[in-house]
Amino acid sequence: MAVFDQRLNLSWWALRIGLGVGPIVTGIDKYFNKLTDWTMYLSPLATNLVPVSAATFMHIVGVVEIIAGLVVLSRWTKLGSQIVALWLLGIAVNLLTTGMFYDLAMRDVEIAIAAFVLSQLSAVRGQHSLATASQRQ
Repeated sequence: MAVFDQRLNLSWWALRIGLGVGPIVTGIDKYFNKLTDWTMYLSPLATNLVPVSAATFMHIVGVVEIIAGLVVLSRWTKLGSQIVALWLLGIAVNLLTTGMFYDLAMRDVEIAIAAFVLSQLSAVRGQHSLATASQRQ
């Protein structure tokens, strides 16, 4: 099998770092609200459905985001990026149901697409690694 193209490898690393570190940073900020007041992005529909306060719910969201970011940065990048993609689509749906923040919903869909691309690059990169390892044996 051909060598994994260096340009693809660079793209893989850029997406991996961005989609790994980003959720960790925003997840941590769910506890400090330095970037923004995260509860304002929670739709009224969601606040009616969850049995905890908006702040507590955002703390739970923060934990999920931190874990997702760590999985992206681990050896399970493909799985982590799929989780991040689905999570971002869920956030986009939440934002749409607020009746505002359509621009942020669109941005999250675009980032979800980037996470999907990372999962696909990870699959190809993993296949390349397996093929290279079997050639060495």
